[in-house]
Parts: sequence; C-alpha cells; structure tokens
Amino acid sequence: MHRKPLASRWQPYQWQPLEVLIAPALPADAGPRCLRDDPADLRWLFPGFELRLYSDEAEGYFLNVDTDAPCWFVMWRMEEIDGAEVAVPRSVTLSYNEAARLMDGGEQVDTVPAPALIAERLREFVATYYRPEPKRKRRKPSFEGGAGVEQMARAERARHGG
Repeated sequence: MHRKPLASRWQPYQWQPLEVLIAPALPADAGPRCLRDDPADLRWLFPGFELRLYSDEAEGYFLNVDTDAPCWFVMWRMEEIDGAEVAVPRSVTLSYNEAARLMDGGEQVDTVPAPALIAERLREFVATYYRPEPKRKRRKPSFEGGAGVEQMARAERARHGG
C-alpha cells in the first residue's frame, strides 16, 4: 500500500494499492512491514494473501478479462499499526462481481493492473468455467396488448356497469 501526499487543504494524502506481488510463500510469521517511511512516500507490504478462483464467480472473472486492462481488486480499510493510521488490505480478488458486492457494502475497493501472466490464466479459467446465461424469449408487456389485457378490461367494465 502506498500513501502519497496531495496538494489539497482538505486531504493531505491519499492511500492506494501500489502493486500486487506474486511471490513464493513467506514464513508463517511474516506480517505487515513498513518498506519506506518518508513523508513524501510511505509504503507498506502486507503478505499472506491467497488467490483462489471459484467456478461460481466465473461471470465476474469474465467481466474483468473482457476489458482492455484486467486488474486486481483490492479491498482495504484504515487501521492503526504501531500508532499510525495505515491502509490495510483485507481481500484481493479478480472478480468484478465480488468487488462490486464489496463496494455495495460500503467498502473501499481500488484496482491494480494485473500482469499478463495472471490475465492469461484468468482467461483460461473463464474459457473452462464461464457459460453465459441463455437469452430467454421476452414476453410482451401488458401495455402492448394480449389476452390478459382484454380479460382485465372486461372485468373492469363489468365492475363499473359498462
């Protein structure tokens, strides 16, 4: 996570995810650590995230890879670490739908470009598991007429003596 200063009198800085690193597993005791502590450039590393793809999220993955720039979705919250307010990532996903649900729930979600290797693997997963919903035949709405409307009109006339 990266905190950068802003030229604003209302908000002195902005937090944002800088990068999602794909790295071999770190030791179990590896926790968050400050990589750079400079007023102009504060950076924190948060290891320990695991990515799992679920077949029932295939539509969300499709919506991500069907864009010009597939991305990671990082949900984060402000928390206190060693007496300092830090933006702490709580989940990382590749599903557009999951990110939308998180945002609908009031969470802060930002994007980070996904590397080509991740985008390619995600496309392979989508090709295997995503099956678009078949288009269903649309029934005519009642304002376009039909037997149901005629029956409702007869009932209304009968009720009002006409």
